[in-house]
Amino acid sequence: MTANPLLNALIPLVADLSKDMSDAERYRRLLAASRELFPCDAVALLKLSDEVLVPVAVEGLSADSLGRRFKAAEHPRLQALLENRGPTRFAADCGLPDPYDGLVEGHSGHLEVHDCLGCPLYLDDQLWGLLTLDALDPARFGQVDLNTLEAFASLAAATVKASERINGLARRVEDERQLTAVYKEAATRHRPREMIGQSAVHKRLQDEINLVGDSDLTVLVTGETGVGKELVAEAIHGASARARKPLISINCAALPDTLVESELFGHVRGAFSGAVGERSGKFELADGGTLFLDEVGELPLVVQAKLLRVLQSGQLQRVGSDREHRVDVRVIAATNRDLADEVKAGRFRADLYHRLSVYPLQVPPLRERGRDVVLLAGYFLEENRARMGLRSLRLSPDAQKVLLGYDWPGNVRELEHLIGRAALKALAQQPERPRILSIDVAALDLPGTGSVAAAQTAAAAVPEIPAGQDLRTAMDSFQRSLIEQTLARHQGKWAEVARELSVDRANLNRLAKRLGIK
Repeated sequence: MTANPLLNALIPLVADLSKDMSDAERYRRLLAASRELFPCDAVALLKLSDEVLVPVAVEGLSADSLGRRFKAAEHPRLQALLENRGPTRFAADCGLPDPYDGLVEGHSGHLEVHDCLGCPLYLDDQLWGLLTLDALDPARFGQVDLNTLEAFASLAAATVKASERINGLARRVEDERQLTAVYKEAATRHRPREMIGQSAVHKRLQDEINLVGDSDLTVLVTGETGVGKELVAEAIHGASARARKPLISINCAALPDTLVESELFGHVRGAFSGAVGERSGKFELADGGTLFLDEVGELPLVVQAKLLRVLQSGQLQRVGSDREHRVDVRVIAATNRDLADEVKAGRFRADLYHRLSVYPLQVPPLRERGRDVVLLAGYFLEENRARMGLRSLRLSPDAQKVLLGYDWPGNVRELEHLIGRAALKALAQQPERPRILSIDVAALDLPGTGSVAAAQTAAAAVPEIPAGQDLRTAMDSFQRSLIEQTLARHQGKWAEVARELSVDRANLNRLAKRLGIK
């Protein structure tokens, strides 16, 4: 008797429901079973959160897919899957764009998905997300029994539910909904941003955030410029008992010294020129909630003394007033300076430093986060895809490797700006607007990578070196060809050539003269 393939796929998953394993392993087994039962090029499990579909696990898709966030309203196929209670197969000639176009791994070129199956997942009759299966062959799912897919989707939902129960997430669902409503209603707050990453250092940071968030300790967030210190402050506030109260932020470096005190503590009418009425400061606005002091190391010493008093007593005076105001505020401060060194140099009060650093929290630089850079790139790619009105925006395999090898002195902020610039450059190089746009190494234009792209381009054009030619002559021939082609691309601008080839301008001039180019 031939074994039933459905039972072969379902029995191990049923057995897994009672096992204690990581989410990653549980979902890996689920997707592997789905591909065994429904042979396809890619499969994804996506969770619905505030009308945004978040990839929880993927197989067969580009690594950056896990960092992407698909707004259902911007992807008509995903929206159609959400609106249909049962499984849906899209016709091969369906005109609706597929969100995974160009993202299928293991295939060269900008291939579009031609056969697409999907099914919503419900937990306790509540829509949780989607299971999607995609194939490049338009006839791949022609023989698939949709009832079988629906049965598998039910088990997938049970797998998700088991995972959430084991991790205690189910108990937090209502709280998360209430928090979302509070954030939307608070005029001083925007929708909390997500911290994206799967690296060990990122997970340790999240564990620390959850630990200190559940307390009322003052936190000093440190780290290099661009690592996301404000995002960490938002996460700490969101994990605290004050989450339903406002989080007020102030950039201490962005205000003139004469206004910092007024911004923090408020002022009364006539306190100084231009003070035409009373005004509450950031401390009063944050009463009951959290105050985030970004770039706290930039505060003038005179303001530091008054800040210390508020932290110690919870009392403040508006500028120009003798009246005391009592506030209940948790302070989270951030700086990219070494405040201990600032204390030694006399630029920061030692007592304030110790008051702020009750719980010091170091945010790791992007270069220490491994493949998180690819996930973050995927998040920014999806943002730019929507902004530019493209069907798909992707990174070439070589571009992904370059991102992983770069040192990221500007950290996540640099990556965000880089992806935006590269997308515009890649689009500008197209003779007509493409359906699928790929960003290559040249479009990234990262320091030290221009020469790699130029060398690849030049290598294709350099004639084969005749047999018997000595190494010095062969090297001179290659360097001459590379410099001449780069010079032609930059219309004779030697400074641009030096920058692309990552060589010193003076050294390039000497080499060009020796090779007879100048």
